[in-house]
Amino acid sequence: MDLHEVLKQYHRAADEFSRGNAEPVKRIFSHRDDVILANPFGPAVRGWKKVSEALDFASSRFKDGTVADIKTVAEYETAELATIFEIEQWKSRVSGRKDAASFVLRVTNTFRREDGTWKLVHRHADPIATTDTDGPLRGSGNVAS
Repeated sequence: MDLHEVLKQYHRAADEFSRGNAEPVKRIFSHRDDVILANPFGPAVRGWKKVSEALDFASSRFKDGTVADIKTVAEYETAELATIFEIEQWKSRVSGRKDAASFVLRVTNTFRREDGTWKLVHRHADPIATTDTDGPLRGSGNVAS
């Protein structure tokens, strides 16, 4: 299947994820031992079993959501690998909160050809979409002495 068709499927799956349904996303991920997921809910995990569990946990934190917009910033594609950098705009009730909140994720996804189609082998998503002079200390409460 063509990479852009898989990306369309993935974007629809992400929208389902925002409402607590991990299954469509899980179908797009590679199920091999080298698959990696790094999301805002915890440390990066490697291997299908851990990635599957992390996807289930993360999706369980979202309710009544939507992924309102996804902007592709950069795309690099070879015959076997493709890396896409995107900005995703979400709105969802997160972690049992009463009201939905809007948030932006910067996302790097790497796809690999497996058995005639593209599979997601690496996803890194974080909410850092604005400049912050504290850089890696952002939100940590650490103060330089």
